[in-house]
Amino acid sequence: MPPLPLRDYSWQQTESAVYLSLPLRGVRPRNADIFCTENYLKVHYPPFLFEAFLYAPIDDINSKAKIGNDAIVFTLFKKEIGLWEALSLANVDKEMMQRIREESVLQAQAKAKELTEAKAVTKREDERYALRIMMEIEENERKKIEDIKENERKKANKELEIWKEQQKNATTEEEMLQREVKMCQQKEQIEKEREKSKDKKTISQIKHMKSKTATKGNSTKAIFSETLKNDYVPAPRSTGNIKIQFTPRVFPTALRESQVAEEEEWLHKQAEARRVMNEDIPELHDLKEEEKNPEWLKDKGNKLFGTENYLAAINAYNLAIRLNNKIPSLYLNRAACHLKLKNLHKTIEDSSKALELLTPHVVDNANARMKAHVRRGTAFCQLELYVEGLQDYEMALKIDPSNKIVQNDAEKIRNIIQGTEFEQ
Repeated sequence: MPPLPLRDYSWQQTESAVYLSLPLRGVRPRNADIFCTENYLKVHYPPFLFEAFLYAPIDDINSKAKIGNDAIVFTLFKKEIGLWEALSLANVDKEMMQRIREESVLQAQAKAKELTEAKAVTKREDERYALRIMMEIEENERKKIEDIKENERKKANKELEIWKEQQKNATTEEEMLQREVKMCQQKEQIEKEREKSKDKKTISQIKHMKSKTATKGNSTKAIFSETLKNDYVPAPRSTGNIKIQFTPRVFPTALRESQVAEEEEWLHKQAEARRVMNEDIPELHDLKEEEKNPEWLKDKGNKLFGTENYLAAINAYNLAIRLNNKIPSLYLNRAACHLKLKNLHKTIEDSSKALELLTPHVVDNANARMKAHVRRGTAFCQLELYVEGLQDYEMALKIDPSNKIVQNDAEKIRNIIQGTEFEQ
């Protein structure tokens, strides 16, 4: 059945814009197909068709449409200021209509190609910028760790100098104590010799020495009192051995000169980066027999995904893809892991690769194709590319129109797009 031309519409204009309103007549908004170029406007929502061969060129990039309240409202911005005599050209024959349609299609394809190339350039620039920022952050962290190490080294050297000075002072005090002890021992030895000489004197000598006893007694008391004064001196320190145990270190610096928390964080980041870059994948000739089976690796990756160990699951899928890069489920499962880790660009790449391999489109791979469209659409939406995300969700609905979850998500995306255009 050919489409019915829509003639019940209204339009108004100013010198810079045209406002066009088309009634939906009970048709769902999501079933409306809109195509617009500088000189041509087409709206198809079965069974109705609206075509307008515009009176003058418009700015199709900045022009917008709002769907809702049982109508489609267009805001078309004119390229040249002025009032139109009519919305559509008059006296347009079929050949001219066909030529305008073909030129509009070619023009739309060229703009779509330019937009795709611009997005690719923007994507590469974003990736370069992210890599540069990551390198700057790592360089700042490395400098920070080096500064902390240098400060700790200076602090340790200062404490070592203070300790050496204290040891030197302690050695000097010990030598002085030892000299004092030797002097006391010598005085005691002299006193003993004097006592022995006194015992050998005869009684006559004792009587003769009575007059001198007082003097000698005084000298003896002086020596004895001096000996008593030195009795408080402590004994020399006992010698001993100090056991030193060295803590095993990953970094070459001593533990007292390092910041353990910063170094462990750095090591963790390096290990995670190696896992992400697949540097820890073993060579194929070192694998066990079961590890050379892509299906076994896929099951292992699925189990790791179930335990939320997404990085390990990615490594398993990577190795399986190295063994066989023609299995679409490997790319599809790896896309799910990247989506969990917010690696959105990699999610889009893996989903697209899975869709390339899921050909021809048959019933057996319908479920896998639907999952690929949903995951890629989710990644597009998280990148705020809602139009591209909606396209993937609509492709998924074409495969499984009865899926309520996909229907609800697609409706949310449409509301976001309409709200964004309304705010502009």
